[in-house]
Amino acid sequence: MTGQSIIAGCAIGTVLACEDGLSFWGGVDPLTGIVIDVHHPLCGQSLAGKVLVMPTTRGSCSGSGVMLDLALNGIAPAAFVFREAEDVVTLGAMIAGRMFDRPVPVVRMEAEAFAMAMAAHSAELTEGALIVDGVAMPLEPQAVAALTLSAQDRAMLDGADGPARRIAMEVICAMAALQGATALVDVTQGHIDGCILANTANLRFAETMAEMGGRVCIPTTMNAISVDHGNWQTQGVPPSFGLRAARLADAYVKMGARPTFTCAPYLLETAPEAGENIGWSESNAVIFANTVLAARTVKHPDYLDLFIAMTGRAPLSGVYVPANRAARRRLHIDLPLGHDDALWPMLGYLAGQLAPDRIPLLTGLEATRPSRDDLKAMCAAFGTTSAAPMLHVAGHTPEAAGFPEPADQVTVTRADLARVWAELNLGPPQIDLVAFGSPHFSLTECRAVAELAVGHRAAGTDVIITVGQDVLARARAEGTMARLEAFGAQLFPDICWCSITEPLMPPKARNLMTNSGKYAHYAPGLSGRMVRFGSLAECVETARTGRAPTSPPDWLREA
Repeated sequence: MTGQSIIAGCAIGTVLACEDGLSFWGGVDPLTGIVIDVHHPLCGQSLAGKVLVMPTTRGSCSGSGVMLDLALNGIAPAAFVFREAEDVVTLGAMIAGRMFDRPVPVVRMEAEAFAMAMAAHSAELTEGALIVDGVAMPLEPQAVAALTLSAQDRAMLDGADGPARRIAMEVICAMAALQGATALVDVTQGHIDGCILANTANLRFAETMAEMGGRVCIPTTMNAISVDHGNWQTQGVPPSFGLRAARLADAYVKMGARPTFTCAPYLLETAPEAGENIGWSESNAVIFANTVLAARTVKHPDYLDLFIAMTGRAPLSGVYVPANRAARRRLHIDLPLGHDDALWPMLGYLAGQLAPDRIPLLTGLEATRPSRDDLKAMCAAFGTTSAAPMLHVAGHTPEAAGFPEPADQVTVTRADLARVWAELNLGPPQIDLVAFGSPHFSLTECRAVAELAVGHRAAGTDVIITVGQDVLARARAEGTMARLEAFGAQLFPDICWCSITEPLMPPKARNLMTNSGKYAHYAPGLSGRMVRFGSLAECVETARTGRAPTSPPDWLREA
């Protein structure tokens, strides 16, 4: 029984074990170390000082920022013990050690040794062994493959382009070793995820890199930020928060990133083409790029996205390699008759639960006609429950027919979908807020709400739609924005639901409804609000009446 030391170090602590992966972003409070994901078995438990044992993590790329913040706040786990490959919190632990002298050890154990760690009460990590309940299991140092580097790579690694690019290339090479890559690959564009002020670490990291002279060398877009950049001063946002959020965004702009401020960069005119190698972060964007556009990007953790944008290079691993894009589990959908658009985020959410560590192929949907927005919603929800960077949908996504169907098959029934509906509808029916735009709404989604928004919203129910600046400008120009505002809806650019705080999040709102499977999952932990989930039409009708449906839609009920 052996394991591998990924980040070396010594630690001792009580074991906190779980078979379910955890998204640190949206799942762990960086100020307390307590698990806040209400859907996770560890909810309410503190990670601080524990030896955390789980197969791998899942969910958002921003987990690396939460991990770094935990380390800087002195409340990180004592050590991590994984069974499978894990990049996100490992990268956060690596940055904590390399840049801020706060290392957190990470090990990966073989199946039998991992099972012993899962069952243990306490664990001690030494330089050469993991000791669980007095039983020592040897650790091998991480195998370092011969990494083929170009002359320019070596120059950056030697510091010829300054200390910022040297650190960037050092971390890229370390991650390449972790991922088993023997070469790096050129990427044509980047997308920065860590520009949300979700924690102090994001600001500290970005300003440190900017002060060191960091600068991107490829076209690079930016994720949604934590404020409406041009208007927060008039929206009641406290300067203590607004100024810091703007500073974080400005640090990345200073380093050459475009101030696109959207979590849906695939809606921009710069969206990548099929086969294009890109360096994106943000889980929904990565999954959409791989799945729907057939572009190629690993789900890069926050901070590594900047390093890739600074060098134009990424480890040649994961789904950059065509063979690694094959599905490893088939999910056959027993399609309910009469379904509505809520099907797609529910399928994404369920697919992630059934394929938490592998790429799935969804069959049984060939006769359906999902829109680009339906696939967007599916990809976003999939990213909350799976660590995989993509999925295939037979008949609808470009690479679905390019690989053999996996023998491993699971059938998805109406009962499975009804269970997901129940999981996402834990809140009461009285709704104070309808939340659209996680990920950012497209122009077609804005038009769809405008078509349905006839009459007036309920007096006590706010309606907020988050969008990118590009969509906002087009919605304003064609009159869609005016129609939405006539209904009483507000449109906010730059910010997304995963980063909205009070006062943009109405302080009096305690219960919200959304058509986003992603936000229905994360909202209770991130906002403290209770949530209901439904179709676009159900959400608009709820905005009109103030009450959400209390039972599943007809297509989910037994005949």
